[in-house]
Amino acid sequence: MRIGFSVPQFGPFADPDRTAAMCAALEELGCHSLWVADRLLAPLTPPDGYPGGRAMPARYATHLDPLLTLGVAAAATGRVRLGSSTLNALWQPPVVLARALTTLDLISHGRLDVGLGLGWMREEYEAAGVPWRGRGARLEETLDVLDAVWCSDPVVHTGALWTVPGSTVLPKPVQGPRPPVLLGGFTPPALERVGRRADGWLSASMPLPYFHGLWAVAAEAAERAGRDPAGLRRVLRVNPEVTAVEAGPEETHHRGTVRQICDHLRGMCETETDEVLVDLQLTTDSPGEFLDLAAAFLAELAEPAVSSPARQALS
Repeated sequence: MRIGFSVPQFGPFADPDRTAAMCAALEELGCHSLWVADRLLAPLTPPDGYPGGRAMPARYATHLDPLLTLGVAAAATGRVRLGSSTLNALWQPPVVLARALTTLDLISHGRLDVGLGLGWMREEYEAAGVPWRGRGARLEETLDVLDAVWCSDPVVHTGALWTVPGSTVLPKPVQGPRPPVLLGGFTPPALERVGRRADGWLSASMPLPYFHGLWAVAAEAAERAGRDPAGLRRVLRVNPEVTAVEAGPEETHHRGTVRQICDHLRGMCETETDEVLVDLQLTTDSPGEFLDLAAAFLAELAEPAVSSPARQALS
C-alpha cells in the first residue's frame, strides 16, 4: 500500500524551516508521498457547509501558501511524490496556474501530482474575487487550458472565459504529456468528471457504502469515455482524531486508535492504484509527536489486514 502524509503547513506547523525538516524526516521514514492543502482564510463568523457539519478547525486560520510550500518540500526531499489535496483550482487564471505547476514539476524533477478541487467556502471565493456560481464549468475550462499549455506547441485556446492566442509557452513539464491530474469532490457530477477526464480521485475516508456509490459513478463515466476505470488512482485522505481507546464502529473512518483507523482504510483500498493520505496536523501539536504518529501509521498500514477477532486473539 502506498502511504503518504500531509506536508506540515497549518497551525503550529506553519513555519518554512520546520516544514522542510519534517518533510525530509517523513521521506526518511519511508512514506510514498507528501501533500499540501489549500486554505485562504478563516471567517470570524463560522461559514456554512463545512464537511460533516463540524466547525472548521481553528488552526486552519494559520497557513502557508500551498504552491510555495510544495517548493519547500521539493527542495527538502529527493524521492517522494509531491501533490496537492486539494488545490483550489479557480482562484487564479489557468495560464498562471499552469506556469506555477510546471515550475514545481521542474523543481521536483518530475515528482508532481496535480490535485485540484473546487473548495466549499463561499467566503474564500468572495475574497479571491471569483464567482461562486458556475464553478463546474469554470473547472472544465481550467482543465482545458492546463492541457493546452502542457501538451501543445504552439499553445492556443479559445473558450467562454479565457483566450490564449497562438503562443510559445516553455518550458514544458518533466512528466509527459503532463503531470498526473487528480480531482477532488464528493458529488455525482464531480465523480463523473473524474471518470471522464482525470487520472484519479482525491477521496476521503468515509462510510464504505457511500464510497462505493460515488466510485461507481466515476467507473461508469470512464467506460463511456472509452477509458479503463482500473487505471484511475484513488487517494484516500483521512484527517484522523487518534485516541488511546477504541471508538465505536460508526466513528472509525476518522476517529479511534491507529489500528482502528488503519483497518478502515484497508477496507477501502481494493486496487493496486489505491493510496492513503494521512493528515496528522489536527491531531498533533509538535514535530516529534507528528513524526512518531507517522511512524505508527506506516508500521500499521504495512501489515496485512487482519479481522477484528483475530486481532483480539493476537493481543
